[in-house]
Amino acid sequence: MKEISSLQNPLVKKVLQLKDKGRLRKETGLFVIEGIQEVELALEAGYRFSHLFFREDTSPKEDLIQQSQAEELIRVSDKVYAKLAHRGSTEGLIGLAYAQSHRLEDLKLPGENPLVLVAEAPEKPGNIGALLRTARAAGVDAVCIANPRSDLYHPNIIRSSVGCLFGLPIALASSTETLEFLEQKNIGIYAAALEGSISYLEADYTGACALVVGTESTGLGEEWLAESHTVVRIPMKDRIDSLNVSVATGILIYEALRQRTMS
Repeated sequence: MKEISSLQNPLVKKVLQLKDKGRLRKETGLFVIEGIQEVELALEAGYRFSHLFFREDTSPKEDLIQQSQAEELIRVSDKVYAKLAHRGSTEGLIGLAYAQSHRLEDLKLPGENPLVLVAEAPEKPGNIGALLRTARAAGVDAVCIANPRSDLYHPNIIRSSVGCLFGLPIALASSTETLEFLEQKNIGIYAAALEGSISYLEADYTGACALVVGTESTGLGEEWLAESHTVVRIPMKDRIDSLNVSVATGILIYEALRQRTMS
């Protein structure tokens, strides 16, 4: 096992650059995972690791080491770990992993009545992570991010999803491509918007359906509104005209699950 105690070590600098630079993540195909739970979820989902870094006072679990099959295991000093880590409560473990492909054509859905979440052009990594966390908690069959504006392996997405993006079927594509995919699969499109909508409680989600949400600032694009089968809204009181997208998504997903459980 290799040891690193210098902040000037080239590998330390590489990890810091991968955390900050999406272009480097794309060029190298590597990204940073911090935390025992996050690393374990990534391993369960078949991610491969180039490096695992352990804080010097941490005794890594033997089964985790064997399962990781990391190309290199590295013990780092407290000083180096403090530089690499975003938070202190991650049990002294950071990994460099290889990104997976998220092509729409590779997305596999169950044969009957899939429930899909589509997020159009989400911008804030924290919101994206929260969406993925909710989708995984609810057992959504797949997530499509249409017209993505943020790198899926942004550290804030991994952190706010608490690793839930690993093992969750996720596709990245344009809105046009996503619409064509849903139509080919005969999946009904339920767009969340205000204009021309019905209450989300009045819609029937028991068949194959995609719940489509847009950004808080601009909502859904015209392409989605034109092609949707049903437009739904969440009633709000006073002058409030929008909810945080992750909150709204959770409401819609769990109503769909409620109906499916009762049907």
